[in-house]
Order: sequence, then C-alpha cells, then structure tokens
Amino acid sequence: MKIENRQQLLLVITVAVGVLYAADQALIEPLAGWWKTRSKAVATLRTQVENGRHLIKREAALRNEWTEMRTNTLAADASLAQQQALKAFDSWSRASGASINGITPQWNNDPSQDYQTLNCRVEASGDLGTLSRFLYEIESSPMALKLESVDLTAHDSTGQQLTLDLQISGLVLGPQLQTQ
Repeated sequence: MKIENRQQLLLVITVAVGVLYAADQALIEPLAGWWKTRSKAVATLRTQVENGRHLIKREAALRNEWTEMRTNTLAADASLAQQQALKAFDSWSRASGASINGITPQWNNDPSQDYQTLNCRVEASGDLGTLSRFLYEIESSPMALKLESVDLTAHDSTGQQLTLDLQISGLVLGPQLQTQ
C-alpha cells in the first residue's frame, strides 16, 4: 500500500471515529439518559397504579373504617368533648375498680389543622390487677383516644398500692372531616 493511500485511509478512519464520538456525545448519551429517566418515571407510575388498584379493591373496607373513626371521635364542642372524656374515664374506673385521683384536660388547637386534640393527664391508683383492667378498658374502647405515655409507680414496699399516670389524647375532627 502506498503512503498516500495509507494517509487517506488513516484520515478517513480518524474522521469516522470523530464523527462517531460526536454522534455519541450529541445523540446517544442524551437519549440514553432520557431513556433511563423515562424508565424510572414509568416504574414509578406503574407502582402508583398498582397502589391505586389495591385502594380501589379495599374501598368499601376503608370507607367503613373511616366512618367508624368519624363516629367515635369526641364531640366538636369543647365542653361536650370534655364531658364525653370524663364520663368515659368514670365508667372505665368503675368497670375496673381503679380510683381516679385526678384528670387534667388541656386543648391543643392548631388553626392550620382540620382537627383538635384533647390532651388529658389522668392519675389513677389501685393494685396491679385493677390498673391493668383500667388500661384494658381504655384500649378496648372504640373512642378515638391514644395513650401517649404510661407511668406506673409503687407507693409501698410490697407493690400493692400503685399509681398510674397516663397522658391520653382524644381526637376532635373539624366540621369538614366530620361530614366526609
């Protein structure tokens, strides 16, 4: 092969490699990045569609659960809500045999939320069985209450006289959530 032909061949190969590199940088890499982004978006959408299908299948159960939650919340009126909570604590103490030493209600109002909470600090005393039953009565109640903290203290050396301090929050839904 002559030197001129070799030089032309090398020039053609160099130009072809340059064109392929430019095409790779200008077309293939951006298209591959776009494809990866698109694939991730499609995978996310497929997951969301699958979650939506599961929600649609469970619609009746979810609606029933939401209806039950709405009906078991405390009354929207502050005094009625406190009265409901106090009556409930009284009935639970009578059912369990625990004696309530004090209840301190406090409202937690956040204007940016569609709900309020009635936070109650409850102090009850009794033996281990009565206080266990008292906790069971609270937990098994359909009322929208949440035990935030539980503190059990013994007042004698045998552990027969116990004091139970509870932090309980009750849910009060706003008018929009009450009717949905």
